[in-house]
Amino acid sequence: MARLLIHVEGQTEEAFVDEVLAPHLYDAGYIDVSARLIGEQRERDRRGGIRPWPEARRGIINRLREDPGQIASTMVDYYGLPSEGSRGWPGRADSANLPSHEKAAHVENAIYADIANEMGDGFNTSRFLPYVMMHEFEAMLFSDCGTFAQAISRPDLAVPFQGVRDRFDTPEEINDSPEAAPSKRILGLVPSYQKPLLGVAAASDIGLAVIRRECPHFGQWLTRLEDLIA
Repeated sequence: MARLLIHVEGQTEEAFVDEVLAPHLYDAGYIDVSARLIGEQRERDRRGGIRPWPEARRGIINRLREDPGQIASTMVDYYGLPSEGSRGWPGRADSANLPSHEKAAHVENAIYADIANEMGDGFNTSRFLPYVMMHEFEAMLFSDCGTFAQAISRPDLAVPFQGVRDRFDTPEEINDSPEAAPSKRILGLVPSYQKPLLGVAAASDIGLAVIRRECPHFGQWLTRLEDLIA
């Protein structure tokens, strides 16, 4: 009878959890799956963006303590995480020199250790399972470029989308420079692209089976969530 709360960085991730991920996890056996924007609502500014770690940490700890029967996770973008000073997320700064395929897992492990330490002795560590996306949510949409193009009513863009995808081993590796981040690549082809609306609709059409196959780090997280109630 597991319940899951995923701390997310923005409205797109929130909608993805509610509309795409939750139905799958209900089928897997969860009785409640919800998303919560990171940071207390009264402390969030209108510009959005990922919150400093002390604020995010406080929200995660508070929810874990308020509801001892709930599992918690995160869904945040590695390259969007603050890395320096008091705002920095655990492991973010010292992951800079790691190989790309190790960066997200390194931060996940550091976040996990910090939360477990704060919760103290007796904490059931299986209740916290952080997930860090290497790049933006939009990277997952390149899991099926034809379906993505159809979902946003631009079937003519299937080939250009596939051209982006083919330059990387997985969609999760589509890089993060300001000009070449997944969302910037999409906006370059579709200036009217609306992230929360079109992105989540496209993810729904693509389906979790394809996304987890094409995005191995995401797939590992989803499998671990499923295994918690197996």
